Amino acid sequence: MTSIRLLLVDDDPLVRAGLALMMGGAGDIEIVGEGADGDEVEALVDRTHPDVVLMDIRMPSVDGLTATERLRARADAPQVVVLTTFHADEQVLHALRAGAAGFVLKDTPPAEIVAAVRRVAAGDPVLSPAVTRQLMRHAAGTRADTRQARARERLAALNDREREVAVAVGRGLANAEIATGLFMSVATVKTHVSRILAKLGLNNRVQIALLAYDAGLPEE
Repeated sequence: MTSIRLLLVDDDPLVRAGLALMMGGAGDIEIVGEGADGDEVEALVDRTHPDVVLMDIRMPSVDGLTATERLRARADAPQVVVLTTFHADEQVLHALRAGAAGFVLKDTPPAEIVAAVRRVAAGDPVLSPAVTRQLMRHAAGTRADTRQARARERLAALNDREREVAVAVGRGLANAEIATGLFMSVATVKTHVSRILAKLGLNNRVQIALLAYDAGLPEE
């Protein structure tokens, strides 16, 4: 079985040591490198070629949000799971808009952090119920501003079937659930998701969900 190549980035050496110990106990995850600041990330990625980067937000020189945005703008970028001690709505939204495929609190049980890395490596972004609730609150709070109009304008580029898939992604459904609900194969769902990403210039399913929430579609 191929191991998941994982890069750890956190300015606290004790946190990195704990994460390395935790992840090292999973037989399918290989720690390929460690960094202490966001300004190291791109060079580390070039050297270690990780599948997933587990990234802290608060770091002294370049924060994890900026590092994520820079990294995800590159071709063939690894997936990023943002790791933090706090749970502020705007930080969650910023991380996800920057291209992170998941957002995990440091006090999350170790088994769930390991599971999050596995899910993201498999192409299944981590949208926990808590994050989903934040997205719903965010959508409700911005319903009257121009964000909704802009989101709906962008989604107008999709055909009807792609729009249905985008709404389902916004509701946090997995590919198999979408396939069942829309009476199509999982392979067809994946094709629609790929087309949505290409048409809208997005780089993962989380950003599809954010756009759908901005447009208010999952609640319709």
